Amino acid sequence: MAAEIPPIIAAQLNHLVTYSSLSIKVDQMWSGCKNNAFLDRFTLLIPFCLDYVKWDVIYNAQYPLAAPDIIFGPEDENFHPFQVTSVGERDLKSPKNSLSNWNNRDPSRLLSLVHELRDLYMAYQRNRVAEVDDERLKFEISTIIHRQGIEMHMTSGVEKPEEVKFAVPLLDVDINKMVGFPWKQQPKINLQVVFPVGRKYSSVPSAPRLKLVSSPELNALISIDDVKLPPWLDAMCMAEYLPNLEEYLQGQILEAVALIEVRRRFIEALAPLFGRPLEADPIFCRKATFLGASGVFTFLVYASLPTQFPKQQPVLTLQSSQHFNPQCAPIKSPPLTDYPWSPRWEASQMAERIFEFLVEECLNFKKYCNEAILQKT
Repeated sequence: MAAEIPPIIAAQLNHLVTYSSLSIKVDQMWSGCKNNAFLDRFTLLIPFCLDYVKWDVIYNAQYPLAAPDIIFGPEDENFHPFQVTSVGERDLKSPKNSLSNWNNRDPSRLLSLVHELRDLYMAYQRNRVAEVDDERLKFEISTIIHRQGIEMHMTSGVEKPEEVKFAVPLLDVDINKMVGFPWKQQPKINLQVVFPVGRKYSSVPSAPRLKLVSSPELNALISIDDVKLPPWLDAMCMAEYLPNLEEYLQGQILEAVALIEVRRRFIEALAPLFGRPLEADPIFCRKATFLGASGVFTFLVYASLPTQFPKQQPVLTLQSSQHFNPQCAPIKSPPLTDYPWSPRWEASQMAERIFEFLVEECLNFKKYCNEAILQKT
């Protein structure tokens, strides 16, 4: 019989994953029972510093009303968030925290505990970084300490060098307003900066490792992975680099917003040839579906437009309305990109060349569908 999650623990975990403002993930679950009847232990991936830290949450299925234990990673053996530091008789009582008067019947308690621990972990990591004996890092911190929302993380170990990682929020602008689309949460762009820890100050320190990270929803507008970062010049510090980067990113986003209208005009140019689209992305104009026909053979034409259109051409996919695979799903063509294309053409010429290409290609696709049906029989 498969192991089950005790209902009280399941309620806590579901509430955490569903309602947390952080994208917390469950990495694995296992049982601490002798007969493995209940899954009462799990590993959480907690977003921190544009990466994840792993924390094990240990419940006891035999005592489900008891508060869980939290086991932190091996690098954080000195992180004791609720430790009582005073030894005076009157001060032995621990300050109030999320474990005080634990009520496991309240499904929000685990969420409150994890968020409180993450805040304490953030302060713990800041203190660790402040204690690093590295003049360059001390200077870097002094120049950006005024910026809101910065996270810091000290990594060290036997098999890896000491490094300090910064997560720096960028672009204090309303991207929703720029796009004209109200995302539920304001999309964010962050810069991850990783410095090696050195004991001596170098006159020309090496450039840190840099990586841009954005909210997933922003991918509909711009591919952050494709954004080329400005160079980090010799003797540069974060306080100098960040304003230039933010100005550059703002220009990139404005350009991406302008390309929405370029994609819209292209989709509109397809309509006189294919007819009105059956469906289309009205916000970012990244997708459109048209109905095509060649004699009695009817098919759908899916057009997927990249964010860097027209520099990158659309990907076309054909789907038969009359042929189905053994799983009863409509047969589709492989992605099609081998058609004439130039980003310098007018939208009308782009549409015409695609239409001319599909006049021939739909016959090949019909043959492909018929052969697939024969192979099935």
